[in-house]
Amino acid sequence: MGLAHGAGWERLPPMSDTALVFSQVMDGLHREQFDRCIRRYPGKRSSRGFSARDQFLCMAFAQLTFRESLRDIEACLRDRPQLYGMGIRGNVTRTNLAYANEHRDWRVYADLAQVLIRRARQLYAAESTGLDLEEMVYALDATTIDLCLALFPWASFRPTKAAVKLHTMIDLRGSIPVFIRITDGSVHEVNLLDQMVFAPGSVYVMDRGYLDFARLYRIHEGRAYFVIRAKRNMKHYVSASRKVDRATGLRCDQIIGLSGPKSKRDYPEKLRRIRFRDPETGKTLVFLTNHFGLPALTVAGIYKRRWQIELFFKWIKQNLRIKAFYGTSENALKTQIWIAICVYLLVAILKKQCHLSENLSLIMQVLSVNAFQKEPILQLFTNLETRNCDMAIPIQLTFNDF
Repeated sequence: MGLAHGAGWERLPPMSDTALVFSQVMDGLHREQFDRCIRRYPGKRSSRGFSARDQFLCMAFAQLTFRESLRDIEACLRDRPQLYGMGIRGNVTRTNLAYANEHRDWRVYADLAQVLIRRARQLYAAESTGLDLEEMVYALDATTIDLCLALFPWASFRPTKAAVKLHTMIDLRGSIPVFIRITDGSVHEVNLLDQMVFAPGSVYVMDRGYLDFARLYRIHEGRAYFVIRAKRNMKHYVSASRKVDRATGLRCDQIIGLSGPKSKRDYPEKLRRIRFRDPETGKTLVFLTNHFGLPALTVAGIYKRRWQIELFFKWIKQNLRIKAFYGTSENALKTQIWIAICVYLLVAILKKQCHLSENLSLIMQVLSVNAFQKEPILQLFTNLETRNCDMAIPIQLTFNDF
Protein backbone atom coordinates (compact mmCIF):
# COMPACT_ATOMS: atom_id res chain seq x y z
CA MET A 1 0.00 0.00 0.00
CA GLY A 2 1.63 3.25 -1.07
CA LEU A 3 1.07 6.76 0.21
CA ALA A 4 -1.15 9.23 -1.61
CA HIS A 5 0.92 11.43 -3.90
CA GLY A 6 -1.52 14.29 -3.73
CA ALA A 7 -0.52 14.73 -0.09
CA GLY A 8 3.20 15.19 -0.80
CA TRP A 9 5.62 18.05 -1.34
CA GLU A 10 5.69 17.63 -5.12
CA ARG A 11 3.66 15.75 -7.70
CA LEU A 12 6.11 12.90 -8.12
CA PRO A 13 5.87 9.93 -10.48
CA PRO A 14 4.88 6.63 -8.84
CA MET A 15 7.11 6.25 -5.78
CA SER A 16 8.01 2.68 -6.60
CA ASP A 17 9.89 4.07 -9.60
CA THR A 18 11.39 7.36 -8.42
CA ALA A 19 10.75 8.35 -4.80
CA LEU A 20 13.51 8.15 -2.25
CA VAL A 21 12.69 6.53 1.08
CA PHE A 22 13.14 9.94 2.73
CA SER A 23 10.61 11.46 0.31
CA GLN A 24 8.09 8.72 1.05
CA VAL A 25 8.28 9.60 4.74
CA MET A 26 7.86 13.32 3.99
CA ASP A 27 4.96 12.47 1.67
CA GLY A 28 2.79 12.29 4.78
CA LEU A 29 2.37 16.06 4.81
CA HIS A 30 0.22 18.17 2.52
CA ARG A 31 2.20 20.96 0.88
CA GLU A 32 -0.69 23.43 0.96
CA GLN A 33 -1.14 22.89 4.70
CA PHE A 34 2.52 23.66 5.24
CA ASP A 35 2.26 26.81 3.13
CA ARG A 36 -0.62 28.00 5.29
CA CYS A 37 1.55 27.58 8.39
CA ILE A 38 4.31 29.62 6.74
CA ARG A 39 1.93 32.43 5.78
CA ARG A 40 0.75 32.81 9.40
CA TYR A 41 4.23 33.87 10.51
CA PRO A 42 5.93 35.89 7.77
CA GLY A 43 9.60 36.53 8.47
CA LYS A 44 11.34 39.88 8.54
CA ARG A 45 13.34 38.91 5.49
CA SER A 46 12.46 35.94 3.36
CA SER A 47 15.32 34.03 1.79
CA ARG A 48 14.75 33.11 -1.83
CA GLY A 49 17.74 30.80 -1.72
CA PHE A 50 16.63 28.76 1.29
CA SER A 51 12.92 28.46 1.97
CA ALA A 52 11.06 27.27 5.06
CA ARG A 53 10.41 24.02 3.20
CA ASP A 54 14.14 23.60 2.57
CA GLN A 55 14.81 24.25 6.26
CA PHE A 56 12.21 21.73 7.38
CA LEU A 57 13.42 19.00 5.02
CA CYS A 58 17.06 19.48 6.02
CA MET A 59 16.24 19.46 9.72
CA ALA A 60 13.89 16.49 9.32
CA PHE A 61 16.68 14.64 7.48
CA ALA A 62 18.99 15.45 10.39
CA GLN A 63 16.48 13.98 12.84
CA LEU A 64 15.81 10.90 10.76
CA THR A 65 19.49 10.11 10.15
CA PHE A 66 20.93 11.25 13.50
CA ARG A 67 23.15 14.11 12.27
CA GLU A 68 25.38 15.58 14.96
CA SER A 69 25.76 19.21 13.83
CA LEU A 70 25.05 21.74 11.09
CA ARG A 71 28.42 20.86 9.57
CA ASP A 72 27.35 17.22 9.53
CA ILE A 73 24.06 18.11 7.81
CA GLU A 74 25.89 20.18 5.20
CA ALA A 75 28.41 17.40 4.54
CA CYS A 76 25.62 14.86 4.00
CA LEU A 77 23.40 16.98 1.76
CA ARG A 78 25.37 19.65 -0.06
CA ASP A 79 25.74 19.02 -3.81
CA ARG A 80 24.08 15.63 -3.58
CA PRO A 81 22.28 14.61 -6.78
CA GLN A 82 19.36 13.33 -4.69
CA LEU A 83 18.47 16.80 -3.33
CA TYR A 84 15.87 17.47 -6.03
CA GLY A 85 14.20 14.13 -5.34
CA MET A 86 14.12 15.01 -1.64
CA GLY A 87 12.27 18.23 -2.45
CA ILE A 88 15.15 20.52 -1.42
CA ARG A 89 15.64 23.43 -3.83
CA GLY A 90 17.87 25.76 -1.82
CA ASN A 91 21.59 25.84 -1.21
CA VAL A 92 22.30 23.65 1.82
CA THR A 93 25.01 25.37 3.85
CA ARG A 94 25.69 25.78 7.53
CA THR A 95 25.16 29.52 7.15
CA ASN A 96 21.73 29.14 5.57
CA LEU A 97 20.63 26.56 8.13
CA ALA A 98 21.92 28.60 11.07
CA TYR A 99 20.23 31.78 9.81
CA ALA A 100 16.92 29.99 9.22
CA ASN A 101 16.98 28.35 12.65
CA GLU A 102 17.81 31.68 14.26
CA HIS A 103 15.29 33.89 12.46
CA ARG A 104 12.43 31.85 11.01
CA ASP A 105 9.61 31.74 13.55
CA TRP A 106 9.46 28.40 15.41
CA ARG A 107 5.68 28.67 15.50
CA VAL A 108 5.60 27.66 11.82
CA TYR A 109 6.70 24.17 12.87
CA ALA A 110 4.54 24.15 16.00
CA ASP A 111 1.50 24.73 13.77
CA LEU A 112 2.79 22.11 11.35
CA ALA A 113 2.92 19.62 14.23
CA GLN A 114 -0.74 20.39 15.01
CA VAL A 115 -1.67 19.45 11.43
CA LEU A 116 0.16 16.14 11.82
CA ILE A 117 -1.34 15.52 15.25
CA ARG A 118 -4.85 15.79 13.83
CA ARG A 119 -3.99 13.37 11.05
CA ALA A 120 -2.27 10.88 13.36
CA ARG A 121 -5.17 10.91 15.80
CA GLN A 122 -7.57 10.08 12.99
CA LEU A 123 -5.41 7.13 11.95
CA TYR A 124 -5.08 5.81 15.51
CA ALA A 125 -8.69 6.46 16.53
CA ALA A 126 -9.50 2.75 16.54
CA GLU A 127 -6.45 1.76 18.62
CA SER A 128 -7.11 0.13 21.98
CA THR A 129 -5.87 1.65 25.22
CA GLY A 130 -5.88 -1.76 26.87
CA LEU A 131 -8.71 -0.61 29.12
CA ASP A 132 -12.36 -1.55 28.96
CA LEU A 133 -13.47 2.06 28.66
CA GLU A 134 -15.59 4.14 26.34
CA GLU A 135 -14.03 7.37 27.59
CA MET A 136 -10.98 8.94 25.97
CA VAL A 137 -7.93 8.69 28.23
CA TYR A 138 -5.04 11.19 28.24
CA ALA A 139 -1.79 11.18 30.22
CA LEU A 140 -0.02 14.38 31.33
CA ASP A 141 3.59 14.85 32.35
CA ALA A 142 6.70 16.96 31.75
CA THR A 143 10.34 16.14 31.10
CA THR A 144 13.36 18.36 31.69
CA ILE A 145 16.01 18.85 29.01
CA ASP A 146 19.28 19.98 30.58
CA LEU A 147 21.30 22.70 28.85
CA CYS A 148 24.63 24.42 29.33
CA LEU A 149 24.09 27.76 31.11
CA ALA A 150 26.99 29.41 29.29
CA LEU A 151 25.43 28.57 25.90
CA PHE A 152 21.76 29.01 26.85
CA PRO A 153 21.67 31.90 29.36
CA TRP A 154 18.06 32.69 28.40
CA ALA A 155 16.98 29.29 29.81
CA SER A 156 18.29 29.90 33.33
CA PHE A 157 16.98 27.20 35.67
CA ARG A 158 19.28 27.25 38.69
CA PRO A 159 22.32 29.41 39.54
CA THR A 160 24.67 27.04 37.68
CA LYS A 161 22.26 25.25 35.36
CA ALA A 162 20.03 25.90 32.36
CA ALA A 163 17.10 23.77 31.22
CA VAL A 164 13.82 23.73 29.36
CA LYS A 165 10.76 21.64 30.09
CA LEU A 166 8.71 19.77 27.55
CA HIS A 167 5.13 19.69 28.90
CA THR A 168 3.09 17.07 27.11
CA MET A 169 -0.31 15.41 27.09
CA ILE A 170 -0.68 12.25 25.01
CA ASP A 171 -3.67 10.32 23.75
CA LEU A 172 -3.15 6.79 25.04
CA ARG A 173 -4.46 5.45 21.74
CA GLY A 174 -1.15 5.22 19.94
CA SER A 175 0.81 7.56 22.25
CA ILE A 176 0.05 10.57 20.06
CA PRO A 177 0.90 13.95 21.69
CA VAL A 178 -2.11 16.27 21.68
CA PHE A 179 -0.68 19.12 23.76
CA ILE A 180 2.94 20.29 23.90
CA ARG A 181 4.48 23.39 25.44
CA ILE A 182 8.16 24.25 25.79
CA THR A 183 8.98 26.44 28.80
CA ASP A 184 11.89 27.41 30.99
CA GLY A 185 12.93 24.69 33.38
CA SER A 186 11.66 26.73 36.32
CA VAL A 187 8.00 26.55 35.22
CA HIS A 188 6.20 23.99 37.37
CA GLU A 189 4.09 21.50 35.45
CA VAL A 190 0.93 22.28 37.44
CA ASN A 191 0.83 25.75 35.84
CA LEU A 192 0.25 24.18 32.45
CA LEU A 193 -3.18 22.97 33.57
CA ASP A 194 -4.29 26.60 33.14
CA GLN A 195 -3.50 26.42 29.41
CA MET A 196 -5.26 23.14 28.68
CA VAL A 197 -8.80 22.64 27.44
CA PHE A 198 -10.40 19.55 28.97
CA ALA A 199 -12.94 17.63 26.91
CA PRO A 200 -16.16 16.68 28.75
CA GLY A 201 -16.35 12.95 29.44
CA SER A 202 -12.62 12.34 28.96
CA VAL A 203 -10.25 11.00 31.64
CA TYR A 204 -6.95 12.73 32.45
CA VAL A 205 -4.32 10.77 34.36
CA MET A 206 -1.51 12.62 36.17
CA ASP A 207 1.19 12.11 38.76
CA ARG A 208 0.95 13.96 42.07
CA GLY A 209 3.05 16.86 40.77
CA TYR A 210 -0.23 18.10 39.26
CA LEU A 211 -2.14 17.93 42.54
CA ASP A 212 -3.76 21.35 42.90
CA PHE A 213 -7.34 21.15 44.09
CA ALA A 214 -8.42 24.46 42.55
CA ARG A 215 -7.23 23.32 39.13
CA LEU A 216 -8.68 19.83 39.60
CA TYR A 217 -12.01 21.41 40.44
CA ARG A 218 -11.90 23.29 37.15
CA ILE A 219 -11.57 19.92 35.40
CA HIS A 220 -14.51 18.62 37.43
CA GLU A 221 -16.65 21.66 36.58
CA GLY A 222 -15.85 21.07 32.92
CA ARG A 223 -17.45 17.61 33.27
CA ALA A 224 -14.17 15.84 32.62
CA TYR A 225 -12.57 13.23 34.90
CA PHE A 226 -9.14 12.94 36.47
CA VAL A 227 -7.09 10.17 38.08
CA ILE A 228 -4.19 11.42 40.16
CA ARG A 229 -1.97 10.21 42.99
CA ALA A 230 -2.71 11.64 46.43
CA LYS A 231 -0.12 13.19 48.70
CA ARG A 232 0.56 11.59 52.06
CA ASN A 233 -0.30 14.65 54.14
CA MET A 234 -3.73 15.19 52.56
CA LYS A 235 -6.33 15.98 55.23
CA HIS A 236 -9.67 14.32 54.60
CA TYR A 237 -12.59 12.49 56.18
CA VAL A 238 -14.32 9.31 54.98
CA SER A 239 -18.07 9.53 54.35
CA ALA A 240 -18.56 6.04 52.83
CA SER A 241 -16.62 2.92 51.95
CA ARG A 242 -17.11 0.25 49.31
CA LYS A 243 -16.14 -3.40 49.54
CA VAL A 244 -13.01 -4.41 47.63
CA ASP A 245 -11.44 -7.71 46.63
CA ARG A 246 -8.08 -7.64 48.44
CA ALA A 247 -6.81 -10.50 46.27
CA THR A 248 -6.64 -8.03 43.34
CA GLY A 249 -4.36 -5.65 45.22
CA LEU A 250 -7.12 -3.23 46.24
CA ARG A 251 -7.03 -2.11 49.86
CA CYS A 252 -9.84 0.44 50.07
CA ASP A 253 -12.37 2.32 47.94
CA GLN A 254 -13.71 5.34 49.81
CA ILE A 255 -15.88 8.39 49.26
CA ILE A 256 -14.14 11.27 51.00
CA GLY A 257 -14.31 14.99 51.57
CA LEU A 258 -11.37 17.33 52.06
CA SER A 259 -11.01 18.76 55.55
CA GLY A 260 -8.11 21.19 55.17
CA PRO A 261 -9.34 24.83 55.11
CA LYS A 262 -7.75 25.72 51.79
CA SER A 263 -8.29 22.36 50.05
CA LYS A 264 -11.94 22.28 51.17
CA ARG A 265 -12.47 25.75 49.74
CA ASP A 266 -10.69 24.86 46.47
CA TYR A 267 -12.53 21.54 46.01
CA PRO A 268 -15.87 21.57 47.86
CA GLU A 269 -17.25 18.36 46.28
CA LYS A 270 -16.73 14.73 47.27
CA LEU A 271 -13.83 12.70 45.92
CA ARG A 272 -13.10 9.04 45.55
CA ARG A 273 -10.00 7.65 47.26
CA ILE A 274 -8.63 4.26 46.21
CA ARG A 275 -5.66 2.54 47.82
CA PHE A 276 -3.95 -0.15 45.77
CA ARG A 277 -0.96 -2.38 46.43
CA ASP A 278 0.79 -3.27 43.18
CA PRO A 279 1.40 -7.06 43.29
CA GLU A 280 4.33 -6.70 40.87
CA THR A 281 6.31 -4.09 42.81
CA GLY A 282 4.81 -4.34 46.27
CA LYS A 283 4.35 -0.56 46.26
CA THR A 284 1.19 0.94 47.74
CA LEU A 285 -0.39 3.79 45.77
CA VAL A 286 -3.30 6.05 46.69
CA PHE A 287 -5.42 7.52 43.89
CA LEU A 288 -7.95 10.34 43.81
CA THR A 289 -10.62 10.59 41.15
CA ASN A 290 -13.92 12.34 40.55
CA HIS A 291 -15.20 9.36 38.53
CA PHE A 292 -17.53 7.38 40.80
CA GLY A 293 -18.84 4.96 38.16
CA LEU A 294 -15.66 3.06 37.28
CA PRO A 295 -14.61 -0.15 39.04
CA ALA A 296 -11.79 0.56 41.48
CA LEU A 297 -9.47 -1.83 39.68
CA THR A 298 -10.07 0.04 36.41
CA VAL A 299 -9.00 3.28 38.10
CA ALA A 300 -5.75 1.58 39.13
CA GLY A 301 -5.37 0.29 35.58
CA ILE A 302 -5.80 3.80 34.18
CA TYR A 303 -3.01 5.10 36.38
CA LYS A 304 -0.79 2.19 35.35
CA ARG A 305 -1.22 3.22 31.69
CA ARG A 306 0.43 6.54 32.59
CA TRP A 307 3.75 4.78 31.93
CA GLN A 308 3.10 5.35 28.22
CA ILE A 309 4.02 9.02 28.52
CA GLU A 310 7.24 8.04 30.29
CA LEU A 311 8.00 5.76 27.34
CA PHE A 312 7.19 8.59 24.94
CA PHE A 313 9.75 10.87 26.61
CA LYS A 314 12.34 8.11 26.74
CA TRP A 315 11.77 7.25 23.09
CA ILE A 316 12.14 10.76 21.71
CA LYS A 317 15.26 11.38 23.79
CA GLN A 318 16.86 8.17 22.53
CA ASN A 319 15.77 8.33 18.90
CA LEU A 320 15.60 12.05 18.08
CA ARG A 321 17.94 15.02 18.46
CA ILE A 322 16.38 16.90 21.37
CA LYS A 323 19.22 16.77 23.90
CA ALA A 324 21.97 18.29 21.73
CA PHE A 325 21.14 21.35 19.67
CA TYR A 326 22.32 22.90 16.41
CA GLY A 327 21.79 26.48 17.66
CA THR A 328 21.76 28.24 21.02
CA SER A 329 18.95 30.79 20.66
CA GLU A 330 15.47 30.16 21.99
CA ASN A 331 14.08 30.18 18.46
CA ALA A 332 16.63 27.64 17.21
CA LEU A 333 15.99 25.30 20.14
CA LYS A 334 12.22 25.39 19.78
CA THR A 335 12.50 24.97 16.01
CA GLN A 336 14.58 21.83 16.47
CA ILE A 337 12.26 20.32 19.08
CA TRP A 338 9.10 21.01 17.06
CA ILE A 339 10.63 19.55 13.89
CA ALA A 340 11.65 16.48 15.92
CA ILE A 341 8.02 16.11 17.03
CA CYS A 342 6.93 16.42 13.39
CA VAL A 343 9.32 13.61 12.41
CA TYR A 344 7.95 11.42 15.22
CA LEU A 345 4.42 12.02 13.93
CA LEU A 346 5.37 11.43 10.29
CA VAL A 347 6.92 8.07 11.17
CA ALA A 348 3.87 7.15 13.28
CA ILE A 349 1.60 8.09 10.34
CA LEU A 350 3.77 6.05 7.97
CA LYS A 351 3.59 3.02 10.27
CA LYS A 352 -0.19 3.12 10.31
CA GLN A 353 -0.65 3.86 6.61
CA CYS A 354 1.71 1.08 5.54
CA HIS A 355 0.42 -1.35 8.20
CA LEU A 356 3.94 -1.95 9.53
CA SER A 357 4.17 -4.34 12.47
CA GLU A 358 7.67 -3.26 13.51
CA ASN A 359 8.11 -0.99 16.53
CA LEU A 360 9.02 2.67 15.98
CA SER A 361 12.65 2.27 17.05
CA LEU A 362 13.25 -0.36 14.39
CA ILE A 363 11.36 1.66 11.78
CA MET A 364 13.49 4.73 12.52
CA GLN A 365 16.72 2.73 12.27
CA VAL A 366 15.74 1.15 8.95
CA LEU A 367 14.65 4.48 7.47
CA SER A 368 17.85 6.17 8.62
CA VAL A 369 20.17 3.80 6.77
CA ASN A 370 17.97 3.69 3.65
CA ALA A 371 17.08 7.39 3.33
CA PHE A 372 18.66 7.71 -0.14
CA GLN A 373 17.37 4.38 -1.47
CA LYS A 374 14.64 4.20 -4.12
CA GLU A 375 12.59 1.36 -2.75
CA PRO A 376 8.93 1.35 -1.72
CA ILE A 377 8.55 1.46 2.05
CA LEU A 378 6.43 -1.69 2.11
CA GLN A 379 8.97 -3.59 0.06
CA LEU A 380 11.77 -2.31 2.28
CA PHE A 381 10.21 -3.87 5.35
CA THR A 382 8.92 -6.96 3.55
CA ASN A 383 12.49 -7.78 2.54
CA LEU A 384 13.94 -6.86 5.93
CA GLU A 385 13.80 -10.39 7.33
CA THR A 386 14.70 -12.21 4.14
CA ARG A 387 17.67 -10.29 2.79
CA ASN A 388 21.12 -10.44 4.31
CA CYS A 389 21.60 -7.02 5.92
CA ASP A 390 25.05 -6.16 7.21
CA MET A 391 23.68 -3.22 9.21
CA ALA A 392 23.27 -3.59 12.93
CA ILE A 393 19.94 -2.33 14.21
CA PRO A 394 20.18 -1.63 17.94
CA ILE A 395 16.66 -1.45 19.33
CA GLN A 396 17.11 1.08 22.11
CA LEU A 397 13.58 0.80 23.42
CA THR A 398 10.82 -1.68 22.74
CA PHE A 399 7.91 0.55 21.80
CA ASN A 400 5.03 -1.58 20.64
CA ASP A 401 2.19 0.81 21.34
CA PHE A 402 1.84 1.48 17.65
